[in-house]
Amino acid sequence: MRFSLKLKHQILLAPAVVLLLMTLQLGFLQYTYMDLKQKRQIGQQLGMILFSLTEANMAAQRMYDLARQYSRPTASIAGVEELERLLGYMEEMHAHLAKAVTRILPLMELSVPDQREVLEIVESLSPRQGFDPNRVIEELTRLQPHLAGMSQRYQTLVEESPRVRAKDIDQLVDRAALVSVVVVGVALSFGILLSLFFARRLLRRVQTLSASAGRIARGDLTPPSAPRVVKDELDDLAVSINRMTEQLIRVVGTEKLLEGAEEERRRIAMDIHDQTLSDLSAILRGLQTLPVAEEVQPEVRDLEEDLVASIANLRQLMDNLHPQTLDILGLGAALESHLERHLGRGDLPEYHLYINPEVDSANLSRLQQLTLYRIAVEAIHNIIKHARATRYEVSLDRRDGQVVLTVEDNGIGLDTAQTAASNGGRGLYNIRERARAIGAQARWSPSRFSSGTRFELSLPVAAELPQE
Repeated sequence: MRFSLKLKHQILLAPAVVLLLMTLQLGFLQYTYMDLKQKRQIGQQLGMILFSLTEANMAAQRMYDLARQYSRPTASIAGVEELERLLGYMEEMHAHLAKAVTRILPLMELSVPDQREVLEIVESLSPRQGFDPNRVIEELTRLQPHLAGMSQRYQTLVEESPRVRAKDIDQLVDRAALVSVVVVGVALSFGILLSLFFARRLLRRVQTLSASAGRIARGDLTPPSAPRVVKDELDDLAVSINRMTEQLIRVVGTEKLLEGAEEERRRIAMDIHDQTLSDLSAILRGLQTLPVAEEVQPEVRDLEEDLVASIANLRQLMDNLHPQTLDILGLGAALESHLERHLGRGDLPEYHLYINPEVDSANLSRLQQLTLYRIAVEAIHNIIKHARATRYEVSLDRRDGQVVLTVEDNGIGLDTAQTAASNGGRGLYNIRERARAIGAQARWSPSRFSSGTRFELSLPVAAELPQE
């Protein structure tokens, strides 16, 4: 079964699963902690209720005892000091009672009328309103049922609330630790299994693509099989390698065709030099040494001139078929020789030639040198034929790991956008195809002059190895 996940999703799936399981574990621990915390809060509330009820009962009982003591007919308050001491004691007990009731009411589920009544009773027991034993006894008698109801409610809450014991805490900690260990073990195991599964699958596909690329690099241009449906980035790479191989086959075919054509041109040029030109030269020497009558000498001289012109035309034809200076002196010298011999006349546009000496050390193949020479000559002839220029510049430079050929004029210019869209005329098409055959890029742009066109070709070259 083949998964349709993207490559990045396959890589991130294992960490995502591990992270998800660890998140679930943290959620479980958080839930467990929240449950324990809630139980502890309930226990603290019950403890607060018990403490406050005890304090309220004790304060109410003490106030009730004092009121009973001074409510007897024989009881009397001896002096102002005793009255002040009694009021101070009652004030202290009332403060304890009020604080205890204030803490209890928010924690108990009492009705609003009951709460109001309890607060009214506590307020009425304040010694600031004077000390009346009978009134105190009456108010405490009204308060007692409320305190008893609170105590009964407390007992109900105690019975209903879960108790947090040390044994329960130990069990909770043991369970959390066990679950943590199990989840970590499962997460790591599952993550490792997923990683191994997808890593093997990806490695197998990468090895297949690497083997295909290796075969192509060794010269076996058999296109690798491309997937019918592109599902991830490796499928994109497989399709790209397949298309690249097909394009490389076309380029290599074009290169072989050009090599064959150039080799045939060279052979024809050698045959003309070794046979036809040699025969014509022998005929010319024989004609020049032939004794002729004075009356036919003008015809003989005309015949010699025609024969010399024919030999010159054959030499030019040989140079066009295959420039010998290219094999002997190199690309720069061949290009300079062509400009001087054919394009240096006064009726032709002025030119400026720059050749970087490092071009000859770029280790260009014979096909690359010949193709650059052909492209440069074609670009220059296009200027002479179509540009209506008065000046043009030719530059052959080497920079940034590239051999750069530039031909720039001040003519009428060229619509570069339309040329790129329509592939230009036959000459521009030939230039583009020749450049593509040797792995170069050709482009046209506006000239740096006020008008005209700039042609630039960039050919990547291998870097020179450092000498020891």
